[in-house]
Amino acid sequence: MTPTFRILVDADACPVKEEIYRVAYRLEVPVTLVSNAHLRVPQHPLIARVVVSDGFDAADDWIAARADAAAIVVTADILLADRCLKAGAAVVAPNGKPFTSNSIGNAIAVRAIMNDLRAGGDRIGGPPPFGKEDRSRFLSALDAALTRLKRQHGA
Repeated sequence: MTPTFRILVDADACPVKEEIYRVAYRLEVPVTLVSNAHLRVPQHPLIARVVVSDGFDAADDWIAARADAAAIVVTADILLADRCLKAGAAVVAPNGKPFTSNSIGNAIAVRAIMNDLRAGGDRIGGPPPFGKEDRSRFLSALDAALTRLKRQHGA
């Protein structure tokens, strides 16, 4: 049996939803957008919306419970990315940078250092503004992840 490839989206603050829809339509891959709030999504058989409780990490828990080797997860959340990688999913950040088993440890360490600096009162800047290059890089990374997934599973 061929696995059902799908895209799971940590949707509350995702800036690339339109790009995900375009890829989903073109490649006929189902998408589930998971959020704590009600989001507008296109009325299309490939697009599903799940609204979870506003509990801490409710969306992350929902996504992590369904992440597997047939899923691509779109998230900027490093700890969610780690959970999904451990479950066998491919993970892509909205800026197009893939999370991998080789890169996630470093990302977690940097996150911890930044949290410590913030907790100590240091003023550090946030990420750079999201731009066209990020959207383009994301589309390329999502397409590459889907192609790799299909090749790995002989689809």
